[in-house]
Amino acid sequence: MLIEKETKVLFIGDSVTDVNRNYQSKPGSFDSLGEGYVSMISHALTAVYPEYVIKVINKGINGNRVTDLAQRWQRDVLDLAPDYVAILIGINDVWRFFDSVFQHPTDLVTLDVFEQTYQTLIDQTKEKVKGIFLLSPFMFEKSSDDPMLQQLKQYQAVVKRLAEKNQLPYFDLQAVVDDYLTHQSSYLLSDDRVHPNKNGHFLIANAILKEMGFQFGKESSNL
Repeated sequence: MLIEKETKVLFIGDSVTDVNRNYQSKPGSFDSLGEGYVSMISHALTAVYPEYVIKVINKGINGNRVTDLAQRWQRDVLDLAPDYVAILIGINDVWRFFDSVFQHPTDLVTLDVFEQTYQTLIDQTKEKVKGIFLLSPFMFEKSSDDPMLQQLKQYQAVVKRLAEKNQLPYFDLQAVVDDYLTHQSSYLLSDDRVHPNKNGHFLIANAILKEMGFQFGKESSNL
């Protein structure tokens, strides 16, 4: 896998990562993982790769944008000294342009601010960890003409460009969602096109695990 034995993997992002995690619990404890894809990844690694002893930490917070991550990066990432950091951010940066039309424009995270802030987080982190995984923000929307999806694609392009620029792995979660939607309706994965339900979270967890090189059917003798 992309991650080694006895390492610590920290996931950080917004509500898609948070999913009812207990903020007061010790990082890595059962109820600190939430009820979404982070928890599912932790369960899979624990059950299928017990000899790896991988600790998973969830630091998602509802409503966060990349600028919010910047404000808490030292406390919620660097101070915890993870070996790997997986970043999933961007959907709220775009959504606020559509669900908060009366906000003052300076409060919105423009594409330039998004890229500059994201790069700063990478710069602060890359020399202190073994690896950083950049996860594309995503929507459960089939129509390519949807205005919010069109704008999100610009932010996805920034994440991909940053991954290439910094030679970091890029996990294209939107491509996974799009492939699913060629077969089934989005309502099976999400009620609001943004927040995954259990099906949606399993789809995302499975995609991330595959990118990490995880194999559900692996044999211990093959490690």
